[in-house]
Amino acid sequence: MAVADVLQVRHSILRNYPILGHLRFALEGIRPEVQQYFVERNVDGRPFDRDTRSIVYERAKGTDAEEPFGTELDLYEVGREFLVPSMAPVALPTEIPRVPVGGPDCTQPYDMALLNVSAMSFGSLSANAVLALNTGAALGGFAHDTGEGGLSEYHLRPGGDLVWEVGTGYFGCRTADGDFDPDRFAEKAARPQVKCVSLKLSQGAKPGIGGVLPGPKVNAEIAKVRGVPEGRTVISPPYHRVFSTPRELVRFIGRMRELARGKPTGFKLCVGSRRQFLAVCKAMLEEGITPDFIIVDGAEGGTGAAPLEFADHMGMPLTEGLMTVHNALVGVGVRDRIRIGASGKVATGSDLVKRLAQGADFTNAARAMMFAVGCIQAQRCHTNTCPVGVATQDPRRAHALHVGDKSQRVRRYQEATVKSALQIMAAMGVREPAQLSPHMLHRRIDPHTIRSYADIYPWLTPGQLLHDDVPEPWARDWHHAHPDQFTV
Repeated sequence: MAVADVLQVRHSILRNYPILGHLRFALEGIRPEVQQYFVERNVDGRPFDRDTRSIVYERAKGTDAEEPFGTELDLYEVGREFLVPSMAPVALPTEIPRVPVGGPDCTQPYDMALLNVSAMSFGSLSANAVLALNTGAALGGFAHDTGEGGLSEYHLRPGGDLVWEVGTGYFGCRTADGDFDPDRFAEKAARPQVKCVSLKLSQGAKPGIGGVLPGPKVNAEIAKVRGVPEGRTVISPPYHRVFSTPRELVRFIGRMRELARGKPTGFKLCVGSRRQFLAVCKAMLEEGITPDFIIVDGAEGGTGAAPLEFADHMGMPLTEGLMTVHNALVGVGVRDRIRIGASGKVATGSDLVKRLAQGADFTNAARAMMFAVGCIQAQRCHTNTCPVGVATQDPRRAHALHVGDKSQRVRRYQEATVKSALQIMAAMGVREPAQLSPHMLHRRIDPHTIRSYADIYPWLTPGQLLHDDVPEPWARDWHHAHPDQFTV
């Protein structure tokens, strides 16, 4: 081995330190595990710290998610946020609130839960993971977003409510050359399990580029579900073929709703340019077509794999993206027709309440739901070597995930998290989610100052963008937004 190390030319370390140099690569291989289990504090880990993972695990198992001796967080840190308790708390509601989704052109409205399973495709996730998530959704009465990988039998078999997501690859409803197939879409959208249909424009971790499913994961089953060749890496285009302008986008949303026989229809995006979203709002007004819902995916959202530069530097975080969409819809007077979903690191009841206070109507969780089915944040989702069988197509690894047990964990986690959110709202004196407002969420903006979201950010009034009292810089973006072009 020493001779081989000295003669090889790829690794300088091994040429200088034959045999012993291998120790460096061995230690590097286990660094993530050492960091997670022995180095990080409970509140330091990324993307999710140990405290957050633990609360999901405990709720999924049905055990108490309580901690003794006070918080470990630095409450005086700049940027720290807190919800405002009331001196007159109210009793918990006797019924769990739901959100009616469906505008004036929707003939089959759907009542959405406050917390649902966010978009994760079969292919990225194992069959057992999808089965567990959908079975949990069926048991708990909440929705399961399919992701852009098409409708599989694992989504359909348990009977849970589905939001069928269609991405740029049009998987499950594509022609041989990769275009949108309206007949196949209409056929599958008619299934009773499909309650809503969603057009994915972009996703939080990698806005502006398409998804990638490595060839080793594309087995015969996945190829059939997606309508692609077996064994070849599947790359979703970064753009849609069916539209190139805001007006065409809005018209296609209307067409999708017609093909889906009036089921709620919307789109998902990671917000980038406020001006571009305002252009879509102008197109809505001119065409008289509005989506039934919009799902805002924050840049902190996760995925199986994304280029580091995109994950770290592209797209608005959920807070700003959510408030941008909410204010724009309020400003053009259509907010009452359109429900807003928030997706991006929603894991606890406080996360849920914060997003509702910032303008959302409901929330979606992806990685937290993965924790509920056994994910340990090994961060090997893209390698097909997930150690717990969640994000893999290796039959041996996926077999470790027991559907019956994990589906109950998904149900318990969702139920306990919504209950926690309702307890927080009751402590704030709020009887229903619609009563939450930005002044109930505060942030420390410097060592001596705390202000509410109502004071930190400008909030538009209904129809304000249509009048002359538009505040800057909204006025500038509104002036330059055009329904026939995506101008940055």
